[in-house]
Amino acid sequence: MCTVIIDVPTDPGTPVRLLAIRDEDPTRPWNPLGHWWPQHPSILGVQDVRAGGAWLAADADTHRLAVLLNRAGGDDLPDSAVVSRGTLPLDSVLGTSPSEHPAMRGFNLLEVDATSARVISWDGERRRETQIEAGIHMIAHDDVDDPATARISHWLEHFRLAQPEAGERWYRPWLEVLERSTALGPVDERAIIRDNRPLGYPTLSLLVCAASVGLNGIDVSYAELPAPGEWGHLDLHAPRS
Repeated sequence: MCTVIIDVPTDPGTPVRLLAIRDEDPTRPWNPLGHWWPQHPSILGVQDVRAGGAWLAADADTHRLAVLLNRAGGDDLPDSAVVSRGTLPLDSVLGTSPSEHPAMRGFNLLEVDATSARVISWDGERRRETQIEAGIHMIAHDDVDDPATARISHWLEHFRLAQPEAGERWYRPWLEVLERSTALGPVDERAIIRDNRPLGYPTLSLLVCAASVGLNGIDVSYAELPAPGEWGHLDLHAPRS
């Protein structure tokens, strides 16, 4: 399911900043934030080992970043015809967005560059693009700032009040909101750090990434939760070269 909080500035000289929380089946193999694609040495990302794609990818050369969030749709496709959604973030940062009718399950693909952000949504029938306006927004498994998504309706204003700070740890106010959210417990509909198994999905929150995408480059930092679906002190850090 996953959740993203994003701040799109009014000043084009200020970076676009986001905090992304990944939910995934903890038994599905993955690699942490790193340079996993030798053919594209400028790309940094969290790799899905099974499909070879990415959940999040950032390209230092193009100043682009993309994050994949699943959504409902496309269940009528047979497994033999389905293409992995993990190809989307890599293609995106290399300059190719999803086609009009991708052979994939439903998704929200967040595409970010140095001055703007948009979400490409696919529900198995229709592809839509939503340009994200200036300000702080949330994205999960439905539309941007969707009030029908409990975690968004409950927490969006909290994140808007927690304006990012200056400096390298600009995301600290958002982490404080994220920590407060864990008082709800991981199975609460409003939870951001989640255990989705009671909903019939084998996914739990696994990690957090903070990213800043601007005209001067991209910074991405990363931390894993102490255990799937369990909150603890997070020390976000950039990967080793």
